[in-house]
Amino acid sequence: MATKPKLTKRKKMRLFHRTRNNFLTGVVIVAPVMLTFYLIWWVINLVDGLFVPWVPAMYNPSTYLGVNIPGFGVVVFLVFTASVGALTKGLFGRQLLKTGENIVDRMPVIRSVYNALKQISETVLSKSNASFQKACLVEYPRTGIWAIAFVSTETGGEIAPKLGETDMLSIFLPTTPNPTSGFLLFVPRKDLVILDMSVEEAAKLVISAGLVTPPTADEIAAGEKPVNTKRK
Repeated sequence: MATKPKLTKRKKMRLFHRTRNNFLTGVVIVAPVMLTFYLIWWVINLVDGLFVPWVPAMYNPSTYLGVNIPGFGVVVFLVFTASVGALTKGLFGRQLLKTGENIVDRMPVIRSVYNALKQISETVLSKSNASFQKACLVEYPRTGIWAIAFVSTETGGEIAPKLGETDMLSIFLPTTPNPTSGFLLFVPRKDLVILDMSVEEAAKLVISAGLVTPPTADEIAAGEKPVNTKRK
C-alpha cells in the first residue's frame, strides 16, 4: 500500500515529461509554418497598403465587390514593376531614367540614399554576385577560436596591395542567430579553411547556434541526415 503513492507520482511525472516533449515537438513543427504564413500575410498586407490606394476606384475590384481583395496590391506591384522594366529597356525610357537620376544627383541627402539603395539592389540582383561562393572558417575574434563565414568575392581595389597581400578574399562573418547582421572582413586566402558544406547548410548551422550539424561528404554519400546536437 505504501508504494502506490510513489507509483502514482512517478506516473504523473512520466505523463508530464511526455506531454512536455510532445508540446516541444509540436512547436518545432508548427512554429516555422505559422511564422512563414504570418510573414507572407504581413508582406501582402504591406504591399496592398502601399499600392492599392493609388489604384483608381474604377479599376479596383473592391469597388464592385464591396470587400478588399488580399493580394491585389501585390499584383499591381508586379505589373507596375514589369512595366517600368520594359519601359527602361527602350531608348526613351533610358533617357527618362538618366534625366531623373541627374535630378536626384543634385539633391544632397536624397542623392546619397538613392545611390546606396541602387548599389545594394544591383549587387543583390546581379546574376554574377547573387550569392556567396563558399562557406569557410576564419579565426575570430582571436587566434585559436574559429567562426563560420561566407566568401563573397576576391578582394579587389587598393585593399590587398595596401596590406602587402596578393591573394585576399572578402568574407562576411554573420552573427548568431541572426545572420543578416555581421562583419565584412578582408582575409588572406591562406588564413581561411574552405568548407565542403554548402552555403545553405552553413547558414542553418549559424541560425541554429550550432544545434544542427550538417553531415560530411562521406555521411551524405551514406545517406545520413543533418544531426541535431542538442541533448534531450
